[in-house]
Amino acid sequence: MTHETVTRPRSPRHLSRRARIGAALATAVAVAATVAGCGTSQTDPAPPAPAPAAPADPAALTGANVDTWLDGLLPAALARTGVAGASVAVVRDGEILTARGYGHADTGDDGTDAVPVDPDRHLFRVGSVSKLVTATAVLQLVQSGTLDLDTDIAEYLDFTVPRRYPQAVTLRHLLTHTAGFEERIAGLIGTADTDVDLRAALADDPPEQIYEPGTVPAYSNYGNALAGYIVQRASGTRFEEYVSGNILARAGMISSSFEQPLPAHLSDRMSNGYERVGAPAAPFEIVGTPPAGALSAPATDMARFMLAQLGEQVGEAPLLDPATRELMQRPALDASSLGTLADGPRMTLGYFEENRNGHRILGHGGDTLYFHSHLQLYPDDRTGIYLSLNSTGESALDSHELRQAVLNGFADRYFPAEPTQPGEGTQPVESTQPAEGTQAAEGTQPAEGTQPAGRTRPAAGVDAATSAEHAQLAAGTYESSRTVQSNFLTLMGLVGRTTVSVTDGDRLLFEPAPLSDTAAVYEEVSPWVWREVGGQRTVAMRVADGQVAAISFDSAFALLPVPAERDSALVLTVLATSTVVLLLVVLSWPVRAVVRRRLGRAPRDRAGRTARVLTRVAVAGALLALAGWTVSVVSIMGLREVPEASLRVVQLMQLIGLLGVLPAAVRLVDDLRRRAGWQRIAGSVAVLLALAGTGWFAVEFMLLAPSISY
Repeated sequence: MTHETVTRPRSPRHLSRRARIGAALATAVAVAATVAGCGTSQTDPAPPAPAPAAPADPAALTGANVDTWLDGLLPAALARTGVAGASVAVVRDGEILTARGYGHADTGDDGTDAVPVDPDRHLFRVGSVSKLVTATAVLQLVQSGTLDLDTDIAEYLDFTVPRRYPQAVTLRHLLTHTAGFEERIAGLIGTADTDVDLRAALADDPPEQIYEPGTVPAYSNYGNALAGYIVQRASGTRFEEYVSGNILARAGMISSSFEQPLPAHLSDRMSNGYERVGAPAAPFEIVGTPPAGALSAPATDMARFMLAQLGEQVGEAPLLDPATRELMQRPALDASSLGTLADGPRMTLGYFEENRNGHRILGHGGDTLYFHSHLQLYPDDRTGIYLSLNSTGESALDSHELRQAVLNGFADRYFPAEPTQPGEGTQPVESTQPAEGTQAAEGTQPAEGTQPAGRTRPAAGVDAATSAEHAQLAAGTYESSRTVQSNFLTLMGLVGRTTVSVTDGDRLLFEPAPLSDTAAVYEEVSPWVWREVGGQRTVAMRVADGQVAAISFDSAFALLPVPAERDSALVLTVLATSTVVLLLVVLSWPVRAVVRRRLGRAPRDRAGRTARVLTRVAVAGALLALAGWTVSVVSIMGLREVPEASLRVVQLMQLIGLLGVLPAAVRLVDDLRRRAGWQRIAGSVAVLLALAGTGWFAVEFMLLAPSISY
């Protein structure tokens, strides 16, 4: 591992070629995975805005001030990014401070009149912000004693969920994305003719469990939808009807609905969704697992939801009593299951910790194919902000970066870091672990004050020698915990990887930073907790058997070490070399036939003909399989269905290529026995190795696994 000396994160053009390629692939996969899962915006974070050099005086948080700020920010941002429309709401001290609409709910590109966004009239799809409603429903039934957070969910279900580990899977695990399920993509978002059957979506061919419950944050739409189905089972009421009566109506959200398609009285109020300005309006999206992302709501209704979550009087009745609301909003897992990952950002029972400038912030983002939203609460400040966009924008990250500009700008303007707060961290850093272990222990508080971008460490940080030792343990290549391990989509792990290397002796350089296209430098501020130099992000590490076993970089996401046999350099070298050899072999067939005919050479004798023919079939099969997997994975990541029959055909081609190793070996032996000449023998060796290379790739990445569910 190389060592570099840098004092600040490098811009993309200063990254190595390999890092730039990895960053680009990471961005593409991050966007696809986020859309596929209606995931939180935390799944594709842009580089953080630099922390202010010194605390600023907060602006007056009034409706007029917020309106002026938003009016100066959003119209220009929409025009720059190609986003058609935005809807924003801010609440403060029990009141809706402002609700604003920008751009258009209907751009009028189909010949009709353009319709400006009305934050009270127009419904936007909120994506995974819906999960907060689902979590609230679960907590209501916990509050009534109908459900228990720590009971095995098998007690509540009428079907079996796959289990690899003996530990119980609980509602606490489902709401914190630690049940251990692998990613599931198929059926998440469809169009108007899609039938929605929540039980079938969950019970038919569920995802495998790949992590021990409670130990690895791995964002899961399936897990949250499972919690919603348990609400349906426990209440005896269809999920959509339960939340309509017990949450939406009680909070005064009379213009919101989980129904798909929308009821007639709401359907004409739905904003169009767009890829970007100038693109045609998209059809209404059908979320296959409604609890995870089906809510449609105007900004004013989301403001009422924020008020209810803050414990303010709104609507018919409180959604939760104070004790249950506090339970929902505090970290739900500790070091007993997470180990030292508990010192980083954690999930509450539904919310992400998104603290900034020393202020406690709870949030959740959400994305469908066309709508992109985020909600943040400041529980200690009786404040909340909600933003939703009805377009992705000109580039894949435009909608995310625009949301971050609004959310971070709001925090920095109205809730800047206080002089006594650790303003450089996304949360106050408190260690619950000893410096060299992974077991829970008495923690120490960091010294107060912001962490400068230089070499000064917090008083309660880690000495340079210990940090250098920890940095060496952390160096390596990592991939996201939100992944697939049981079938061909294991291929997704090849992109979006992060390389961690040591710089300045005791700092860490992340290339690229988790799900970003730029690098970032981190330094250790308490045992196994690292803070971005000059930024506001933290990561926490868990060590097992003398090696870093996981790095949590967000409440429901972690980086896991890539096994040596799946190292990118090894895999890509084997795959690229094998593919080139096989392509050259195929291209040589007609060339050799023409040369033989032109020169009048006699055809090869029939000895060994069967092995030669079977080898050719294997070469063609291997190449067709590689092309088939490429097309299939690209289609799936674009949320396009790939028929099972097509995947089975690709698997058959792959199997033919793998079995072709046998006739290729026979052919090589025959050439050696007959002393066919070094050129022919070298060609036979190359073909054998190329088929073996593609075969190894197929086995290592589960391309021949019986399950092709995705």
